[in-house]
Amino acid sequence: MNPFAPKLDESIGSEASLISDLTNVDGIFQNLQYAYTFKDTTIYGSLLASDFTFSYRDYDREIDDAWGRDSEMRVTYGLFNNSERLDLIWNKIVAINSDSTNVIRSFNLTITFNPTDVVYVDGKVNLQLEKSKENKWQIITWIDESNF
Repeated sequence: MNPFAPKLDESIGSEASLISDLTNVDGIFQNLQYAYTFKDTTIYGSLLASDFTFSYRDYDREIDDAWGRDSEMRVTYGLFNNSERLDLIWNKIVAINSDSTNVIRSFNLTITFNPTDVVYVDGKVNLQLEKSKENKWQIITWIDESNF
């Protein structure tokens, strides 16, 4: 057997996929984790609705600020390209409403720009979700409730 041309493992089924089909809310979090781990803007972009808004607190200027989908994709592209490694860990769901359209979940994100420049971000995401025409969950609003 050639070690550089191994036989395809047929035993791995679709349940072993790293990417979720987004028919349940947990798929949003799985795909966010995948997008950050592999720095995949295509997967990340597929999670955001066309009218997506990101909101955060600018502690330096002491104001709340927000931007739309295009700016979010530019910022995320820059983060993905300028970091060596991103480790996103989802913790417990803090709150979820009965129809799953609003989810608050805690997280830890480690951003390694280089071995001597590592940033730790802890907090919560407050996501407003909706189902697309294809019956897949997408993020409409992301309110950042982190220490960053």
